[in-house]
Amino acid sequence: MKVIIIEDELRSAERLRKMLLQMDSEIEIDAILDSLLSAREWFRDNSPPDLAFLDIQLGDGTSFELLQELNVAFPVIFTTAFDQYAIKAFKYQSVDYLLKPIEETELHRALEKHNNANGLTTKPVQNDVTTTHRLITGDFKKRFLIKIGDQYKPVTIDEVGYFYSQDNQTYLMTLPGKYYPIDQSLEQIENSINPLEFFRVSRKMLLGLNAIAEVHTYFNSRLLIKLQPSTDLECIVSRERVSDFKSWMDL
Repeated sequence: MKVIIIEDELRSAERLRKMLLQMDSEIEIDAILDSLLSAREWFRDNSPPDLAFLDIQLGDGTSFELLQELNVAFPVIFTTAFDQYAIKAFKYQSVDYLLKPIEETELHRALEKHNNANGLTTKPVQNDVTTTHRLITGDFKKRFLIKIGDQYKPVTIDEVGYFYSQDNQTYLMTLPGKYYPIDQSLEQIENSINPLEFFRVSRKMLLGLNAIAEVHTYFNSRLLIKLQPSTDLECIVSRERVSDFKSWMDL
């Protein structure tokens, strides 16, 4: 298995190299790169690796920038010293990560996960990489401009309880209980706001964490959610989405 390491701290890179070679005799370290510049040059002249370990924050940028530039897909395991909130971003997405300083047991776990899935779980799907980057940087929509008659009113994302669609119209419901029609589909909204704070419970509702008053078991292994503010619309999590919903609630 051909592996590359992109890490600007020489000691960290060398320590990771030694652990990998001791852990798996079939691993070949093709390159240790210390910057975006050197990584760009390497990918220009070489085939993609079987696996890459990428430090997120490099001296001349982030590894997210590199992945967004490349036109090839390959399995990635990020290494990071980011805080707990950022780690939630990795848990939410399909990318894998190791918290620095890297422990042997965690490295072994990551390699096993990669090998057992043939790299599929760590494949840098573009949407996952982009969303993970946005989760870490906080680069999400902060407010919505609402048209009320001949006036405009800004509503911040912190004021929103949930979004829902009804009769081919999308609505924003605030936590104080006011609702407004907006000119965006639920799909467009879902792609622009923080997925750690909002969950698509159904085709017609995008639910905010702060709008959940109670969660009850419901027949056919579904969940019934009591909302705040209350609504006549039923908020039911389908059986297929229950596991994802529980994982989202428990992040």
